[in-house]
Amino acid sequence: MKIRYVHLNLLLLLLPILNLFLFPTSSLAQDYGEDAEKKDTPPPGLARCNGVYMSYSSGGREKLYPRTNNVTAQAWSFKATAMIVNTGTEEVKGWEMFVGYRHREIIVSATGAVSSDGDFPFDASNGTTFIGSPNTDLKTSIDTAGDLTQFSTNIEITGTVFGGRGTATPLPRTIKLVNDGWECPAANSKGGTMQVCCKRNPKFKAKEKKKTKFMRRRHGDLNIIYDVLQAYTSNYMAQVTIDNDSPLGRLDHWNLTWEWMRGEFIHSLRGAYSAEKDPSECLHSKAGQFYADLDFSQVATCQKKPIIKDLPAERKEDKLIGKLPFCCKNGTLLPAHMDSSKSKAIFQLQVYKVPPDQNRTAFFPPQHWKIDGIVNPQYKCGSPIRVDATGFPDPSGLQATTYAIASWQIVCNITKPKPKAARCCVSYSAFYNDSAIPCNTCACGCGDIDTDTCNANARQLLLPPDSLLVPFENRTLKAKVWAKRKHMAFPKKLPCPDNCGISLNWHVNSDYADGWSARVTLFNWGANAVEDWFAAVDLGKAGLGYENVYSFNGTRVPPKNQTIFFQGVRGMNYLIGIKNGSNPARDPQVPGKMQSVISFKKHLGSLNIPGGDGFPKKVFFNGEECELPKHFPKKSSGERLTCIRFLFLILLVVTTFLVMNGRF
Repeated sequence: MKIRYVHLNLLLLLLPILNLFLFPTSSLAQDYGEDAEKKDTPPPGLARCNGVYMSYSSGGREKLYPRTNNVTAQAWSFKATAMIVNTGTEEVKGWEMFVGYRHREIIVSATGAVSSDGDFPFDASNGTTFIGSPNTDLKTSIDTAGDLTQFSTNIEITGTVFGGRGTATPLPRTIKLVNDGWECPAANSKGGTMQVCCKRNPKFKAKEKKKTKFMRRRHGDLNIIYDVLQAYTSNYMAQVTIDNDSPLGRLDHWNLTWEWMRGEFIHSLRGAYSAEKDPSECLHSKAGQFYADLDFSQVATCQKKPIIKDLPAERKEDKLIGKLPFCCKNGTLLPAHMDSSKSKAIFQLQVYKVPPDQNRTAFFPPQHWKIDGIVNPQYKCGSPIRVDATGFPDPSGLQATTYAIASWQIVCNITKPKPKAARCCVSYSAFYNDSAIPCNTCACGCGDIDTDTCNANARQLLLPPDSLLVPFENRTLKAKVWAKRKHMAFPKKLPCPDNCGISLNWHVNSDYADGWSARVTLFNWGANAVEDWFAAVDLGKAGLGYENVYSFNGTRVPPKNQTIFFQGVRGMNYLIGIKNGSNPARDPQVPGKMQSVISFKKHLGSLNIPGGDGFPKKVFFNGEECELPKHFPKKSSGERLTCIRFLFLILLVVTTFLVMNGRF
């Protein structure tokens, strides 16, 4: 028994040596790491791509509330991963990846990138373009010794999608690189992944561009630059510059807001002021603890989301808060071709920081920028993008350039108003039809209207043209009489009003062989007057024949020259508000009104003016796109019948003449 125990112990001691001789491959493999955990195999498309490889992989999705039996209306949450990899030999500066969403997607968040459509969440129904942040450029694998973090980016996307069956998230229509000089074939889809390899177009000749350290500056309707001018340990001086670069963009009494993300607050302002001052917001925050001896009652604003307003003109020379170029215009931003001195706004702010950002190089621009005005277009602003520092003329007067310490750009673009959410509307009339088509029902919303007393979805009734001159509440009797005279149905529940403060009437005035004319009338139904107004009418191909506008200043808008821009002449650029009639107890209120005739040539070929060519494709007032009627006046059957009778009369005369002369 003892001998067997010794033999057993000896056998156990020899097992490792026997294992080395019997299984040499396994032992050597451990020494050389061949049995280590294998790395993920790259997609086949990535290995074959010599350019920029992009992929989009959809994850699962979950049904959201409210639950509905309508498949197309059911909302689902989804997750997806987009990847962009530079597999070529050329660095890609400022990469931009377009994802062609098509299922009413709402993007809630995305890591590793920002969107050109602005802050999250946003509607991506028509696709969106992702821009690298913080990794704006894609270096090459060669220059980085294969460091994936420098030549690739993963974007983790979370959002909401509507419709579809099952738990699989539908793929987008396409993905592509939209940088200049790159071409992408149709993306390949397999399973839940879409991939494409984009390559340089060898025939593309890029314009000579100055090399930049950060993202190139982009062009938008409204461009905002956030420059850091002076830097200290606990605070810095910044300057905000707003440029209106749209020929049809405008802001009146602008309000600018953003959100501080790291506890900052504005200590002082020059060239602008804060709408609200509440020192308690600082006292009960981290700033109140850190700046224990600071008198917060003198601080410009402690709000996390401050509302900044432009100073009135009378404060322009104020030594404390004025004395800045392009400031103090009471919030007016006009197109440059209308008045270049009013197309830019500037203000400065002293920003105080809190720990852990107590050093001279810690700058974090505010996020979630928004700007709006009164009866102006709606702007959607993107996230701040770091750009090369702005250069300024040296304050000493010498021919030198002084640069900002750091600069960020925020691009804001005009958005098309949603249905029933405009701020102005258009009515139609024509010389060949005695009925006018008024503004659409609830064109500017019906949020404050009791829809139990009117129909918010009904089509507006045809009206006699003179009824457009009175407020909506005074049109009922006229509409009833007109419906009876024209043998039209008159509903018990009438359509709701348009609720617009500004309306325009487009009246086709004449139509002849080589030209035609229209009359445009502007109505101000609000109490406040509109100063320095302008309007623009896009007429498509008919706009190319523009000849003259007689009571306004008018010009065509390049490059298409199909849009007519007009404004009041000097002394007539003030559209007054609504006022009481001569006898308020009996007469309806009278809106502010201005009108002019516009003449056109037909040298471009045949135009069907009554068929639609004589009516606008788009109308803008002070930059805001107005809602158009869904129909335009038709030539009445009575006129067609008159023409037939006239032709019959001519035929009868000719026949009589022939009979009298014995030709039959």
